[in-house]
Amino acid sequence: MAPFGFSAPVIRFGRGVAHEAVPAAIAYNGPVIVVHGKRPGPAAWLVEALTTAGRAPICLPCPREPDLPMVESARRELSGANAAVIIGLGGGAVIDFGKALAALIPASRPAIDHLEIVGKGLPLYAAPLPFIAIPTTAGTGAEVTKNAVIGVPDHGRKVSLRDARTLADLALVDPALTDGCPNSVTLASGLDAITQVIEPYLCTRATPMTDALCRAALPRGLSGLARLMEGEDPAARDDLAFCALSGGLALANSGLGAVHGLAGPIGGMAPAAAHGAVCGALLPHVFIANTSALPARRRFREVEAMICSALELPDIKALATWTHARGLPTLSDMGLTRRDHRAVAEAALESSSMKANPAPLDHERLCAILAAASAAP
Repeated sequence: MAPFGFSAPVIRFGRGVAHEAVPAAIAYNGPVIVVHGKRPGPAAWLVEALTTAGRAPICLPCPREPDLPMVESARRELSGANAAVIIGLGGGAVIDFGKALAALIPASRPAIDHLEIVGKGLPLYAAPLPFIAIPTTAGTGAEVTKNAVIGVPDHGRKVSLRDARTLADLALVDPALTDGCPNSVTLASGLDAITQVIEPYLCTRATPMTDALCRAALPRGLSGLARLMEGEDPAARDDLAFCALSGGLALANSGLGAVHGLAGPIGGMAPAAAHGAVCGALLPHVFIANTSALPARRRFREVEAMICSALELPDIKALATWTHARGLPTLSDMGLTRRDHRAVAEAALESSSMKANPAPLDHERLCAILAAASAAP
């Protein structure tokens, strides 16, 4: 067996564990920053609990997916706060924003110096602030990954600030926080979670540890998503949250593939497109392209069998029809135009995710995938 490593924050999973954030945060001696979504309401319980504990927090909204100007502005705003700990409570964008601020507030260099592809990709020279991640969607797994995704408008790209020290100090995965999530959000984030256990399992950097996570999580994620498309179901929420957590751990310790290789540039060129929806639109077409290039791969047959069994599909080609029938938009619906395809494909070939894709997919094949994901099934 080839050597491999595995990194993860301290993780607590289960209904009610979110409330452990308060004693964890006040154990740090100093001001607490709470990063939350556009609306403060979902974070009110946390703010109230911290205030009651004598540690009224500084609150910072994350109104959209974070980009470089937004990160630098918040970094300047918080630089004199002498924060002891940052808590990110929200979806993947909120957690990435909080994670980036925890990394960059102590840093001496401009943020772009630490960004991949468009920047210098420099490691962090100062230790990040302690960070507690509390996801409220079951999708990105950002609570356990080593990177923060940041949009760079000047380059029309979304890229990563990546460093082993950006791992959260504590990840509190409480499926109750996802209860009642709107169907469109559940579908998009759920497809992201499912993609993130499929790609690490199929990628060239898979390890025995990530394989075990992915094999256990994929059937639960698929079943949970199918049940939630029929109606609210707390047990299904638990399964999807477990899938998202497993996917975050797997991708952080192995790799991804062409779905995420393409999704990064698409996010930069169509910034209104939700990342999970982009992944869901791409997944069946990337899977088919990979299986065409590697028809004898046992793992592809395993994954296809799991998908078809859970969703009652005749074959993987029907996955696009299944997601579209439940409201998933096409790439065209999300704002990606046909004239963007060649530029997206070129950018994807440079991405770190593409380097672990199981099959070599050239520019023309990537353009064909984008065309298929742009058309209604």
